[in-house]
Amino acid sequence: MNSEYGARPRFWFAVYQLLWHLLLLLAFVRLAWRSRHSGAYLHHIPERLGFGYQKPITQCAIWIHAVSVGETRAAQPLIEAYLARGESILLTHMTLNGRRTGKQLFGKAISAGQIQQVYLPYDICWAVEHFLKTFKPKFGLFMETEAWPTVVFRCAEIGLPLYLVNARLSERSARRVKQFGKAGRALFQAFTGIMAQTEFDAGRYRSLGVRNVSINGNLKFDVPLDPELVGKGILWRKEIHAEGRLMVCAASTRDGEEDIILKAWKDLLLSNAFQVQPLLCLVPRHPERFVAVADQIRTAGLTFRHRSEWPSTPTDSSSLDVVLGDSMGEMPMYYSAADLVVMGGSLLPFGGQNLIEACAAGCPVLLGEHTYNFQQAALDAISIGAATRIKGDLLLGNTIALMESLRDLLSNTERLSQMSNAARAYSIEHQGATQRILAALDQQNFSLN
Repeated sequence: MNSEYGARPRFWFAVYQLLWHLLLLLAFVRLAWRSRHSGAYLHHIPERLGFGYQKPITQCAIWIHAVSVGETRAAQPLIEAYLARGESILLTHMTLNGRRTGKQLFGKAISAGQIQQVYLPYDICWAVEHFLKTFKPKFGLFMETEAWPTVVFRCAEIGLPLYLVNARLSERSARRVKQFGKAGRALFQAFTGIMAQTEFDAGRYRSLGVRNVSINGNLKFDVPLDPELVGKGILWRKEIHAEGRLMVCAASTRDGEEDIILKAWKDLLLSNAFQVQPLLCLVPRHPERFVAVADQIRTAGLTFRHRSEWPSTPTDSSSLDVVLGDSMGEMPMYYSAADLVVMGGSLLPFGGQNLIEACAAGCPVLLGEHTYNFQQAALDAISIGAATRIKGDLLLGNTIALMESLRDLLSNTERLSQMSNAARAYSIEHQGATQRILAALDQQNFSLN
């Protein structure tokens, strides 16, 4: 780089590289350990080191890095927009589930050679160098929170434009970056530009000394729901309602939250507040936890069935307390079938999961206190009446607060209907980030040329 602004901090970078080399064996041990659940964790191992790629489809592709499932789904409207322009895409991931999601969403484009899908190598200097020399992308787009120091600084040094798009930065994450002083600030300053979701996010990036920050909205509002899955969900909902029942979807739950939800659900059923008991659909975020969560449901003494036991749309759930959503990529079906969603990641301090997809399906949202990953989205959804918060801190083991919130909402179908209408209006109102990001990138890349 010609300027010290955003320059690589030499001492800390050397320490970082040393740590990566020392921990490299541990990274492969972790992959081997996770292969107990799926042998696919051991596929494409050379790519993790920057080698073993098939011949690049082009060396002028637009490089989009989406670390895992959520980021890959968020990138969908942007990728489709570039494909419509006739561009080639290099799509990279860090996780197996991210790669699987990419293949599920873009399988036809991958088969047609429009998209090449690989793992981003571990953030080691020689691995990153070989990756960049192999693919020579036109420019790079990192999704949301990804900022690997070796990649970011090396792109800046060789003049490869690298943008952080759909960017978000929580207050807690900003504090952590600042703890690293100039080294932490330099990392984000080295991006060619940062396109933030909200004013909150933009302000935090600016507090790190980043100059080129714009506010372009959230791509997740532009992600279309799969109409086939929505149709399945509507059919399931009709059947549940025909039984006189309502359904709550506890979506993308994290470790520790299932215990809270199941305790509250059991208390709700024992309260006899309903003539016909409601149904809970419990969908853990990580598939490797499906077995453990099934054991938790058994321990709670609740009757349940795995969603995977139904070959198509779930049917005849009248005798069940819980359906375990042990499937991948079916959230639009679950949201379209549900009368209310309890958003996972928000009951305990994980920062919350994406509530936007639920709102797009017209599903009212019940949030915990911990929504810092989606701060603006949560505030806006509550303001418009699409979402509400649980009345109480669940960190204190206060499952009564969740039970009472569920009981109050499920007993007021008129309010649920109002929230459903507000959720759809909210999701439509905030669309348009894709076009704003495309226009900003076109302008910035034109000025760079």
